[in-house]
Amino acid sequence: MSREYRGRRIVVWPTNIDSTRSRGEGRKIPRRDAVPRPRVEEIVEAAERLGLHPEVEDARYPRRWWEDRQRVVVDKMGSKLETLKAIAAEIRRIREERKMVRRR
Repeated sequence: MSREYRGRRIVVWPTNIDSTRSRGEGRKIPRRDAVPRPRVEEIVEAAERLGLHPEVEDARYPRRWWEDRQRVVVDKMGSKLETLKAIAAEIRRIREERKMVRRR
């Protein structure tokens, strides 16, 4: 991520909003606000719905370098934690919508 984005954009790693991870493993938001096993595609879709202009980058999360292979850079809305919580909430809505469509 370029220095020109500093303060205006943030990096979202799937681990940051994963409810199955501990804080020590990289989860940034409370477990009740997080979602289980978010995929990069879900993060991108949620960020697009929120108007955060997502960009996917190939990179490895330093604490779990053998797992995460991509990250998403998005515009900031408020603090980093507020942005992460908003993305997680939107992923929950997306999953609920898909669940409703499958039931029909």
